[in-house]
Amino acid sequence: MAGLLFLTQRIPYPPIKGEKIRPLQILRHLARSYDVHLGCLVDDPRDHEHEPTVAAICKNSYFAHLDRKRARITCLRGLLTGEPLSVTFYHDDGLATWIKQVIANVKPEVIFICSSNMAPYVLDLLGDERVSICDLADVDSEKWRAYAEAGSGPMKFVHRREWKKTAELEARIARECDWSTFVSNEEAALFAEQHPEHAGKIRGIGSGVDHVYFDPQLAFDAPYATDRANFVFTGTMDYKPNVDAVRWFAEAMLPLIRARHADAQFHIVGSSPSPEVSALAAMPGVFVTGRVPDVRPYLAHATAGVAPMQIARGIQNKVLESMAMARPTVVTSDALTGIAAEPGSEVLLADGVEAFAEACIRVIETGAPGVGDAARARIVASFIWAEKLRGFDALLSPTPVHAA
Repeated sequence: MAGLLFLTQRIPYPPIKGEKIRPLQILRHLARSYDVHLGCLVDDPRDHEHEPTVAAICKNSYFAHLDRKRARITCLRGLLTGEPLSVTFYHDDGLATWIKQVIANVKPEVIFICSSNMAPYVLDLLGDERVSICDLADVDSEKWRAYAEAGSGPMKFVHRREWKKTAELEARIARECDWSTFVSNEEAALFAEQHPEHAGKIRGIGSGVDHVYFDPQLAFDAPYATDRANFVFTGTMDYKPNVDAVRWFAEAMLPLIRARHADAQFHIVGSSPSPEVSALAAMPGVFVTGRVPDVRPYLAHATAGVAPMQIARGIQNKVLESMAMARPTVVTSDALTGIAAEPGSEVLLADGVEAFAEACIRVIETGAPGVGDAARARIVASFIWAEKLRGFDALLSPTPVHAA
């Protein structure tokens, strides 16, 4: 089979966060048609045990071990080189050398890049003889812009610089890669608006959810008391949009809910809780789990999944997984972006503190009849991975058609 170089910033296993879930599904899909040479970083010592699982998918693989504490210091060289700090954070000399060797010796027909942070490894090595796809997933510069506009103090400067530098990198990717792909048509349209001269090679290729794995018919032991209302948020808990969301729910919404239902509980389920998130566990009714081996038991027994996102890019896997588990899911408008679900019948949409809290109370008091089943049906109808990933096959066909 033809060779394909696949780069992603984190080992795509276990599939417990968006930046692992989508690359893993794409990797598995492409490995059916290509000999895949995978290069990635491992920044969590607990993930070393999963290297053989990922390597088994590939023809060849290189796992660069990243010390996050050290990388937070060494990434500051980006202030001298003019690069985004998020790029220098994920740079590894050994990985860079391995990539050059693969390109020189294997001569892969395809280079597939997951995230803008990995693009600098290969932008000077693309060549006309191979197809290059950069799956940016989200317009990352917009996230940094939102942080800058909402921030204050020294971090406002840091976020503003990251916004500008990431936007410069995205412009180069749009110009030099054959294709730039995104997790939703909305993100693709935004990128095309920013780079209209390259709109013909920008595509939205949506994400799905493993509906067989996230199956509400499977039996799961309850991880918490079920004689009271339980609201569940899942995600990586040092990611600022998630941190902001759970703080907002715990500090502003949960007290309103508990004023009516005093024993209601909020479970924050996900790896790497930041100090701000960990501190929430001191509040009545709030539980912070840290990394768990399986989020499904928490969703299976939830009164509702909640996604009170104030800053959100792309598609929220937490929403798809909650829907797949046939749970009523309460979302803000930002959390619903890119998800074709009908508010009121398939999800519960509420913006603002009072409206969101009231929607949660209604689920407690009525059970939101039919919403969970309708959500599951929507997932099965519209969010199957195999269907979504065919979009990449079209870009890699012998005669891909560029839009006008």
